[in-house]
Amino acid sequence: MNDDVTLLRRKPVSGRSHGWSGLTPDLLEKARRRVRFIAWLMLGSMGLGSAIDLIYTKIVLGEVDSIWVISSVVVVAISTGLLFAAYSPRLAHLTVLHLALVYEVVTCLLVATVLPSLMIDLTGQYPYMTWVTPLIILFPLIVPSPPRVTLVTALLAAATRPLGLIILDSVTSLEVDATMLFLSSMSPAFAVVLAYASSRVVHGINLDLANAERMGSYQLESRLGVGGMGEVWRAQHQLLARPAAIKLIRPESLTDDPLRQHVILARFEQEAQATAAMQSPHTIDIYDFGIAQSGAFYYVMEFLSGLDLDELVQRFGPLPPSRLVHLLRQICSSLGEAHARGLIHRDIKPANIYVCRYGREVDFVKVLDFGLVKFEREEQETSPRLTTEVSVGGTPGFIAPEQVLGKEADGRTDIYSLGCTAYWALTGSFVFQGGNALETMMMHVNAAPQPPVGRGGQMIPSDLDRLVLTCLEKDPADRPRDVDEVAEMLAACDVGEPWTQETAQAWWEANLPASERTEIRRSGSTPRRLEV
Repeated sequence: MNDDVTLLRRKPVSGRSHGWSGLTPDLLEKARRRVRFIAWLMLGSMGLGSAIDLIYTKIVLGEVDSIWVISSVVVVAISTGLLFAAYSPRLAHLTVLHLALVYEVVTCLLVATVLPSLMIDLTGQYPYMTWVTPLIILFPLIVPSPPRVTLVTALLAAATRPLGLIILDSVTSLEVDATMLFLSSMSPAFAVVLAYASSRVVHGINLDLANAERMGSYQLESRLGVGGMGEVWRAQHQLLARPAAIKLIRPESLTDDPLRQHVILARFEQEAQATAAMQSPHTIDIYDFGIAQSGAFYYVMEFLSGLDLDELVQRFGPLPPSRLVHLLRQICSSLGEAHARGLIHRDIKPANIYVCRYGREVDFVKVLDFGLVKFEREEQETSPRLTTEVSVGGTPGFIAPEQVLGKEADGRTDIYSLGCTAYWALTGSFVFQGGNALETMMMHVNAAPQPPVGRGGQMIPSDLDRLVLTCLEKDPADRPRDVDEVAEMLAACDVGEPWTQETAQAWWEANLPASERTEIRRSGSTPRRLEV
């Protein structure tokens, strides 16, 4: 890997350039939303138009044609059906889009028969222009489809014009000849040409967008989370069929200042390089990083199945002391390597501790988001671009006093945040919670923490309680000297029966069986708000 990677737009891989398969799920979701729009539009316009026409025919003709009533009911029914299909979570995007194309043909058939029938009754003449022509032209613009699919659909829709004549010839007094068939087919035939041409343009744009969303050999599939500094996407390797998670940042979405954009990208690049250098199994793996053609900086990381510590506590309550000790020792393993390399995480918090299924193991910890990583021996004057406008790093509920005061951070800074994280996991409460972020941060500087014992509604061993409070000392010198000492103290805590793989496996099967496991950050179509 190198930090000067710039992706060139590649031609789509064979087999993915045709059909909807060349589009990302995000683009397919947008197409589905357009189906909802056209269903609402047709339901409203056709429903209202049918009502007006029924009233008009009643006044002019003195009676209502039963065929007209039946066709109006059919239009409203199929529009309602398409609407329900477009909103149904059980139907895939492609199924909805296919139904929309069927809807186009059926609607054109109704328009090509019922409306001309009404005009014949009113004027005695057959109209050579109907709404079939504009429907053929407009439909692929609202509900985009691949050119070949558009062509077939448009031809079927255009065929409803001569078919409508044949139907009218059989049920009315209208006499159809070859000239009438030819003239009535001219405008739909012209509409087919326009529909196909517009479909090539629209679908080409969609494919360009899909190509632009490819990061190296990875294709973005769905957005998992968004935050103030970036986005996390689910992605798929195009050749290895390996899922991955991609974190990316588009600087222009945060600021218009080129200098500030440069600072953000430099910080993001440092995060990727720092994380990729780690070898601990408890630090998330980085596969690749670079700059996309759009200018977005990205890195590709392993795709995890589980949930972060924040969500774990919110969903299932405070952790038993034995389980917390099991998780904290794994966190110490990751941080121990980072500190040995001179890297300080500076943003340890429950949302950055991922508890997952990993191979055959469960309750396997991965430390995420070294986004505020600082090189311990980095001199500020040698890299001012990375400290400009970044006066306070960290998260208010888990920030160390020295970070609030702008003092130099070291490994003990992460130990303080680790203490805050352990406090949260044991009690379900923050160490400090003020009226706003600033007040909370100042409480970390000045206020004495309340012991965890008694706050979480569970028995907490006294030695674990003391360890958490020791990690929360205001003066870094009073905290454990490093995470190795924290790990030793954790191993010495008397938490009763240890948390084993058998115990963990039983918990996961009871609460998060494999069929219900969540993906990295959170599963589902609605992206979760992340602190990235």
